[in-house]
Amino acid sequence: MINCYEILGIRRNATASEIKRAYRQKAKLYHPDSSKKEDTEKFRLLVQAYEILSDTRQRSIFDESFFNKFHFKKENYETFDYYKWLSERHDDESRAKLIIFDLMHGREDEAVSEYKSMCMNHAGFSLKHWFTREDFMDFGYILAEELVIRKEYYDALVLLEQIIKMEYSYSYFRLFFPEVMDFTLNILKHNVEGYLSDELALDVMERALDLGFKSSDDAYFLRKMAEIYKRMGDCQTAFFCEEEAVRVSSIKKKPYEFFQ
Repeated sequence: MINCYEILGIRRNATASEIKRAYRQKAKLYHPDSSKKEDTEKFRLLVQAYEILSDTRQRSIFDESFFNKFHFKKENYETFDYYKWLSERHDDESRAKLIIFDLMHGREDEAVSEYKSMCMNHAGFSLKHWFTREDFMDFGYILAEELVIRKEYYDALVLLEQIIKMEYSYSYFRLFFPEVMDFTLNILKHNVEGYLSDELALDVMERALDLGFKSSDDAYFLRKMAEIYKRMGDCQTAFFCEEEAVRVSSIKKKPYEFFQ
């Protein structure tokens, strides 16, 4: 029987967020499209381990059968309470690290609440200032997923915009980047209109034009912007957006083309 935790390189009590992150990192190494032929078996086992641990029922069954069979002892933990130490500090770096600590240790509600509080009450607060580029992209994407679950769409889109632009300047997600783009596009098309104010909707649609989506998607954003400007009584800008949507529609551009 394979040890799913060992294959993914995670603790026995790893959270769902830790499992996702570990899988993405290792999949980039062993995926058949970007690795050597001898890594094919490693990738197969990785996918198998991820499918087991990412499903609550399968993980429970695996834990009971594997750990009971091999008589694994409980893990020992250091006595230092890192969570307590972080929670008692109020500088931006400590709060940023507390957000991610909560996010990766099953306290997603607390992580989202703290993140929103810091963004609202601390001018210029940004997670990317306190983590490596790779860690920010990983943690930021997981946090964006949690924000969307809680219908905090604007905050999720701001994070995703930063991640996408980082990917263009330094390829990190690689094989998973289409997933990031699809996730972002789905929010833009289904969770902006009717969820955000007209002002915020205009903001995210305009910024989406710089993210390298397909021409048809850019035309969609422009048409939505035209509708909003009409509602706001700015017919001149609405007309400009409609004209630009027609022009953009005629351009045969592949997604991410002008960043490659």
